Amino acid sequence: MRDFLIIAGLFILAKVSEKAPAVADSYYLKVKTVMPLESKYTNVGECLMTYPVVVMANGTGVPYRKYEEIFEHLASWGFVVIGNDDMESWNGYSSSKSLEVLLNLNETENSVFYKKLDINNIGIAGHSQGGVAAINAATEYENSDSFSSIYTASCTHLLLAESLKWTYDVSKINIPYFMVAGTGKVDSETITPLSSLEENMDLLNAGVLAVYARRKGADHGEMLTKADGYMTAWFRYTLMNDNEAKKVFLGDTPELENNSENWTDVKINAY
Repeated sequence: MRDFLIIAGLFILAKVSEKAPAVADSYYLKVKTVMPLESKYTNVGECLMTYPVVVMANGTGVPYRKYEEIFEHLASWGFVVIGNDDMESWNGYSSSKSLEVLLNLNETENSVFYKKLDINNIGIAGHSQGGVAAINAATEYENSDSFSSIYTASCTHLLLAESLKWTYDVSKINIPYFMVAGTGKVDSETITPLSSLEENMDLLNAGVLAVYARRKGADHGEMLTKADGYMTAWFRYTLMNDNEAKKVFLGDTPELENNSENWTDVKINAY
């Protein structure tokens, strides 16, 4: 059974990679949104100056150049964003090195980033294999404690990841964590089923702000774009203390919990 799971997982990941989600220009204009804050953070931002940092870890077959629009969208909301072309991103090493590059540039006098990065507010994000990479980047390296927020979209669930020798340990995470997946067939049945989100939530240390949710009608490859609005809100809240973005996740009536047309299976652990 385990051998079958490994073979099936490799086959599905290969098929997903063949149809890798090349993010189209102005994709945010085509994403259906139904709630005010989801709409706001899915759209282009107003801020052109960038201070906090988001490191993006790519999924299988999806180097950064295939989703540069995501980078530009985050930058429009006030972030410096960095990624790479690593095709074996799962161990988090390339993401750790990407962060190292930016931190060095922040200390280099002739760099455009010299003393302009908010090194106390750095996020890590990843899709699919990149979700595994984000977890490892935030937990396994000397500069892991530089990260103050994490987001994963359709992160390869633990059993499948271990079958592929993509090990990770969610219990080491001690920063706010937002995890999402789609209700489509590939995500819900193989790569990131609801049980995977539940398991990872349960493995987190008590006291860690954690949120999970599933995007209705979206499958694995679509989670880069269809969850982008709330990813943006997450980093605006956790890295920039944006009180409006905070309302997506916390308060008496968090928008995410009330956005039943687009989202389901929402769970928020707030302390």
